[in-house]
Amino acid sequence: MGKIEESGRKRKRRKDVTSFVLGTVALTGMLGVAMVAPNVLSAMGKLGLVPGRRQKEIINRARDRLVRDGLLERDGFKLKLTSKGEAVLRRLEARDFASQAPKRWDGKWRVLIFDIPEYRKGLRDKVRRALRSIGFVRLQNSVWAYPYDCEDLIALLKADFKVGKDMLYMIVEELEGDWHLKKYFKIG
Repeated sequence: MGKIEESGRKRKRRKDVTSFVLGTVALTGMLGVAMVAPNVLSAMGKLGLVPGRRQKEIINRARDRLVRDGLLERDGFKLKLTSKGEAVLRRLEARDFASQAPKRWDGKWRVLIFDIPEYRKGLRDKVRRALRSIGFVRLQNSVWAYPYDCEDLIALLKADFKVGKDMLYMIVEELEGDWHLKKYFKIG
């Protein structure tokens, strides 16, 4: 196996472990540093997230890296997810969401319209980058389309960016000139 392939696999494993640790901490609210209990390790091994013998070492390194990067913080013998960690977890979930498209399209477009004021231009650019990473296609500067149900994800984005009143989510049955979108998404 080439060096590039191996490097890519290591990065993916690191992202998987990071996502697992952050997700576990988020799910439980607080998680003891003793999260490396045998049952958690064996569950991760069965999921294929980490190789066999070095599981404890890998999880400890991941935990320490997440604490060092400010995504987790220690509270005595427990770990807490920081606000920065929550944001990273949301981004990881959004990427995972984008890769989970249903096998069959229901024939409806999900259109997102936002009107974020000029004085919040930086936020507007963040929203555009987030939509692009999810898989939305830009129809106009503040009008984006996606073929699959993503209402829950949009609700998370609205909460994360604090733009609830500035963003409108619509389900559209007919969209004029949607042939290029169908071609892009390889549907219909």
